[in-house]
Amino acid sequence: MDTTTLNHTARVLGTLTRELPADAALRRYLADARRLGPAEKRAVSHAFFAYFRWLEWLDHRESAQKQVGQAMHLHERFAHDPASVKPEALAARAVPAWARDEVAFPLETLRQLQRDPVLWLRARPGQASQLAADLGHCTLAAEHLASLVSGDSPAAHFAFPVPSAALLYTGGQDLFRTPQFHNGLFEIQDLASQLVGLACAPRPGQTWWDACAGEGGKALHLADLMDNKGLLWASDRSHRRLQLLRRRAARAKIYNYRGEHWDGSAKLPTKTKFDGVLVDAPCSGLGTWQRNPHARWTTTPRDVAELAVIQKNLLNHVAPNVKAGGRLLYAVCTLTRSETIAVANAFTDAHPEFEPAPVFAESGEHRLTLWPHALNANGMFIAAWRRK
Repeated sequence: MDTTTLNHTARVLGTLTRELPADAALRRYLADARRLGPAEKRAVSHAFFAYFRWLEWLDHRESAQKQVGQAMHLHERFAHDPASVKPEALAARAVPAWARDEVAFPLETLRQLQRDPVLWLRARPGQASQLAADLGHCTLAAEHLASLVSGDSPAAHFAFPVPSAALLYTGGQDLFRTPQFHNGLFEIQDLASQLVGLACAPRPGQTWWDACAGEGGKALHLADLMDNKGLLWASDRSHRRLQLLRRRAARAKIYNYRGEHWDGSAKLPTKTKFDGVLVDAPCSGLGTWQRNPHARWTTTPRDVAELAVIQKNLLNHVAPNVKAGGRLLYAVCTLTRSETIAVANAFTDAHPEFEPAPVFAESGEHRLTLWPHALNANGMFIAAWRRK
């Protein structure tokens, strides 16, 4: 690896503090590094995240530059030959010990966490084939999933609709500068997140509430699935994120939504009864550790415990706003027992007015864990109920 990349990566690592998360420090550094070209910035980002993927293999007595070099050597060797790292080493070093107590990580998921993440796009309705042709370097989700699914793959044991709008992008251009992006023809959205929208299965003319909408990725997907008809409420505790949602919706020409501030408390922003409610709750994010390897070493068991309380409260608070016969979806991009099965069990036990419902009609399963290696995407847990 060239010394420029090593030196810049080491400098970014030197700026990390408890108040400044790793990804934020990287963004700030690269924004200020005006002498670095796009390719050089990509190389620094690549090395930076490789450092955190292989952190427990590094000799921390060495300089930061040498540790980054060690990480890149391990990363490149593993990419060429995954068997070069023994399963016992992956189990012991790829994730912190507390996470192993919370998650029964399959070996293939541990291997997936050590790989570079891929980029998924969601094309607007009816645009996937043309978008793939215009952008190039795109693979339809159906083709990619067919290459992954085998008899021993978790994906083979669940039936779910293949997202026809999902594209795997492997090109190198800045997608935010493309005319297709500015014309609202696609969103950058992980495949697992797209499956959450399909699990909701909203119909045109219905009323839905995305209770923890964030910047609106899933809300915009719901609006597309509703054919821009009916009413979609999108709430979040962050005014900044709601403002970003407003911009994204304008670019996508989505007009059937209403953004509302909600802090997650028992005081709801509306008395409306909905055909469906999605609680895409704040979580520990273990399912994103391939994309955010630095979070492996900053997330704590206390975070998981506190978030599980928030998740249970959110479900309890929104439950009265689901119509009779309506759907309630719980989704988290994590894999911990405390935030997945335990939360779902607690809600089922506390709410006899709800019954478990199939996440996807194809499977009949009312809970679904999407493992990162099964879809080449984020890990995700989805549970569904129907109000009696």
